Amino acid sequence: MFRRVFAIVTTGLVAGLLTPAAPVDAAVDRTDAAAAAAAVVGVPWTTGADGFGQLGNGAAGARRTYASMGLTNVVDIHGGREHVAVLRGDGSVWTWGSNKQGQLGVGGSTNRPSPVQVPTISGAVAVETGHNFTMALLGDGSVWTWGMNTDGQLGDGTTTVRRTPVKVLGITDAVAIAGGRDMAYAIRANGTVMGWGRNDEGQLGDGTSTRRLTPVRVGTLTGVVAIAGGRDHGLAVLAGGAVWAWGSNNYGQVGDGTTADRRSPVQVMTGATDVIAGAHHSYALRSDGQVSAWGRNYRANLGDGTTANRTRPVLVRNVTNAVSIGSGRDFGQAVLANGQVRTWGHNAFGQLGDGTITNRNTSVLVPGVTGAVKAAGGGAEYAVVLVN
Repeated sequence: MFRRVFAIVTTGLVAGLLTPAAPVDAAVDRTDAAAAAAAVVGVPWTTGADGFGQLGNGAAGARRTYASMGLTNVVDIHGGREHVAVLRGDGSVWTWGSNKQGQLGVGGSTNRPSPVQVPTISGAVAVETGHNFTMALLGDGSVWTWGMNTDGQLGDGTTTVRRTPVKVLGITDAVAIAGGRDMAYAIRANGTVMGWGRNDEGQLGDGTSTRRLTPVRVGTLTGVVAIAGGRDHGLAVLAGGAVWAWGSNNYGQVGDGTTADRRSPVQVMTGATDVIAGAHHSYALRSDGQVSAWGRNYRANLGDGTTANRTRPVLVRNVTNAVSIGSGRDFGQAVLANGQVRTWGHNAFGQLGDGTITNRNTSVLVPGVTGAVKAAGGGAEYAVVLVN
């Protein structure tokens, strides 16, 4: 649901997408990001509820198993609460689903059950979604946003809803982007992180709880190679594999062993290549191909066989050789090196894609999906993956 990380480069939230990459020594530049994106080409497959057209299948209706929705030449994709954004190989951005807050970027507020092109964006190298807004990273290092803006999450210095793209102020050298519920992040070419939007729980990591309508630096983090946003918390992976987190922590989603909010980043674990966040939980893709999880677990979000909240990372059961991870509001996904997909967590709408509406407290193999290359998350009621 909330994601991620790399400008198509680091996570599966965004880098080293197809194979669990060893931690790198420097931030990946936009040229590398674009090259990585070009190597990951596929068609979106969706499952779950379709009340807002978020399955992208022309209002064909809800499903409990994954099916192709037909859009080709997709190199990056991410699911928001009730909408999806994709990047195609020609640098164009396409969206579908809910448009009540202008999050599709095509003007107006009409939901779209089939993909539509965002008309004013070209030369993009990555896309991301927040709750009800969308982001695009362009090849020149600028970041463009559109949709809901009540907390300044669009970064244009206002709180005005934008139904077509606007430029984030003060960022000219971004290499990766991520959206949370009402905040957003960008990694700069020098490996530092900028954040903007809601900050009531410290989710911007700048040591305050002051809302920011334009970007401010997240703590003193350097060497950041991956970034992700949850409902009200943030995650980062540093060169070398250390995971840091900040923001709301009432369910342990920061992962530092407490339930105290953190207004500045704290270290959580090591040995990661990517991170992604759900509403109140977090995942890290480990260099050994396993997935760590922590935070809220009332709907089996963590996949550890329980429904107990975890303030420290635990392993998602039955996941090995993962190369990409995704998260919805209360569920998780992992794409494996062999192209299969495993999912776990909340499943009341068929968002796990296993043909049932049964919650799964350990990961299950998704039937009928082979050749998957990227987990793209989803919202509260649906999910999406990219299949070659």
